[in-house]
Amino acid sequence: MYLELSDEQSFFHETVRRFLQTEMPMSKVRELSDSDDGVDRAWWREAANLGWCSLLVPAELGGGSLSGRPLQDASIVAEEIGRMVSPGPFVPVNVVVNALSRHPGPHDGVITELVNGNAIATWAFAESASRWSAPELSATAVIDGDSVIVTGHKTYVESATIADHFLVTARGDGGLTQVLVPRDASGMTIAANGAADLVRRFGNVRLDAVRLPRSAIVGEPGGADADVELQLQMSIALHCAETVGVIDRVFEFTVEYAQDRYAFGRPIASYQALKHRIADQLLALESCKSTTEAAIDAIDEESSDADRLISVAKSYVGTKSLPLISEAVQLHGGIGLTWEHDLHVYGRRVALNRAMYGTPEHHRERICQLLGV
Repeated sequence: MYLELSDEQSFFHETVRRFLQTEMPMSKVRELSDSDDGVDRAWWREAANLGWCSLLVPAELGGGSLSGRPLQDASIVAEEIGRMVSPGPFVPVNVVVNALSRHPGPHDGVITELVNGNAIATWAFAESASRWSAPELSATAVIDGDSVIVTGHKTYVESATIADHFLVTARGDGGLTQVLVPRDASGMTIAANGAADLVRRFGNVRLDAVRLPRSAIVGEPGGADADVELQLQMSIALHCAETVGVIDRVFEFTVEYAQDRYAFGRPIASYQALKHRIADQLLALESCKSTTEAAIDAIDEESSDADRLISVAKSYVGTKSLPLISEAVQLHGGIGLTWEHDLHVYGRRVALNRAMYGTPEHHRERICQLLGV
C-alpha cells in the first residue's frame, strides 16, 4: 500500500508475505472453513513470534515499532492478511493489547501472553441494536466496593469462541468503563454465530452480573471515552488496510486473466471497452489506498483530524470494494461464479469488512456531524 517503506519495514513485509504464502495458502484457508475455530492455534503462535502482536506495544512491555509509526507497521500485516484472506484474530488482539499497554500494571502478564501468541483476546464492543457507536451502548459496569459488576449483551464479537480474554466496553459513572473479563468468569455465556467469511468466526457474549476484582478495570472507571474512540479508529484503519489487500490481489489476478483469456483471436484485455473498465477499477483501488494511508498516518501522528479521515476511509473503501469484486466477477465470466474459483472467498471478506465497525452510510453521516453539516 505504501510506496516507500524503510528497510526494516520492507524486510518485515517480505517475511509476512512469505510466511502467509507458505503456511497459509488458499488450500489451507479452504480446509479451515470446515473447522469450528477457523484458525490453527499453533499457526497463530508462529505468527505472533514473527512480531504480529507486538507492533502496537511499547518496548518496555515486550513490543516495539519498526519505524516509530506503529499503526503503519501493523497495516503491513493487515494488508497481507487481506491478500491471502487469512484467518486469525489479528485486529482484535492488537486493539486489546494496545489498550492494555496504555494502562500498564495490573494486566502486564496478559500483555506478555498476547504478544507471545499464548493467549487470544478480543474486544466486546457492539450491541444488537447499536451501529458501532459508543453513545448507543447499554452494557453497564458498576463499582461495588473492591469489585466491578458487568452486565450486558455483546454481539459481533470476533473470535469469541476461542478468546481467553474479553475487553468489555460498558457504561460507568461519568463515562465509559472498560473491563478485562477472563473467559471462565462466572456469569458469562458465549454463543457462536455465523458469518459469511470462510474462516472468520464471531459470537454473542452475555454478561449476567459478572463480578470481578476492581483491578480488572482497564484505566480509570468512567474515563475510557478517549481510549474507546482510539480503539475504534485503529480497528477501522486495520480493516480498511485488509480490504485494500483483498481488492489489490483481486485486481492483480483479474488483469492476468484478462490478458490470458482470448476471444475472437485477441486477449479480452485488448478490447477498449474492457480497458476502460479496468482503468476505472485501478482508479478506485488507488483511491482506496490513498484514503486508508491518510487515515493511518493521522492516527500515528495523533492528528486532530483523525476521526474525520477514518470515516472518510471507511465510507470510501466500503463503498468501492464490493463493486470492484463484482466487476472482477463479470470480467472472469462464468468461472468467477463457481465455488472452485477464489473470487467468492475474497468477496466474502470484503462484505464482512464493509459491515464491521459501521457501514459506509453510517460513516458518511458521521462525517456530516463532524463537519457540522
